[in-house]
Amino acid sequence: MSTHRLEGQHIRGRGRLADYSNLVKLPHTVFAMPFALVGATLASYRYPVKALDIVLILVAFTSARFAAMAFNRIVDRGIDARNPRTAMREIPAGKLSVGQATASVIAASAIFFACAAMLNRLCLYLAPLALGIILFYSYTKRFTRYAHLVLGFSLAIAPVGAYLAIAGAWSRPGGALLALAGGVLCWVAGFDILYSLQDMDFDRAEGLNSIPAAMGARGALAFSRVLHLLSAGLFITLGLLTPELGAAYFVGCAVIALMLAYEQSLVRSDDFSKINAAFFNVNGAISVVFLLIVLGERLFR
Repeated sequence: MSTHRLEGQHIRGRGRLADYSNLVKLPHTVFAMPFALVGATLASYRYPVKALDIVLILVAFTSARFAAMAFNRIVDRGIDARNPRTAMREIPAGKLSVGQATASVIAASAIFFACAAMLNRLCLYLAPLALGIILFYSYTKRFTRYAHLVLGFSLAIAPVGAYLAIAGAWSRPGGALLALAGGVLCWVAGFDILYSLQDMDFDRAEGLNSIPAAMGARGALAFSRVLHLLSAGLFITLGLLTPELGAAYFVGCAVIALMLAYEQSLVRSDDFSKINAAFFNVNGAISVVFLLIVLGERLFR
């Protein structure tokens, strides 16, 4: 009997639907999708929003994320097979073939481009760049310890893309959208460093790059905490640059800051037992709470 354990947030059950859902960690969609809707909500202050726009944004985001995650599993299949934590992922475990995963990447990419074309011309022009960036992430841990920041940048594309999907133009003032994207980047990179602590020894043995492998647990925790502090500051900056956001938004930012502090308190340099709770439960709540704050401001002011 295999001694390998299933990863957290694994959808149990048999069949291709479960296999493909687990291939791309479908529950993790909760991390960035709410921020895509935040971008659309902020754009709605100055531009009209149609129901079809929201549907296309959601489908575009989901398909791009599907393509990126499936591509990552293809690229990392050898590494995953050697890592006890990931050996039961769908490709190394034989549940899905490389060909099946590749076909899913192609199909998801085609859906993403189709949605971008239906949204506006700017989205279509930027779609290859956006997809290229999120696919490129899969190679970064082979040559840089800062792969976490590339992942953060990849997810930061979501709110920017959603804003552009509605507006067809950059935000005014321009710094508002940069502050939102920067906040997401630092938040994602910060929690990805925490998650990567689990693979610190494996990464060192395999010659893979990560902040934990390079800096050790204490250094990685310090780096993650600085990123989360920056994230909280950038979310506050977004409010300062967006006059439509009022006092309730800043109260929400304080709540987000407390949630980030709680997340950091769950992980210590000598105790990684609560990483899954910090990674999924707290971060899933942070993204949803942030969306509710921004959406509430929009609906009730």
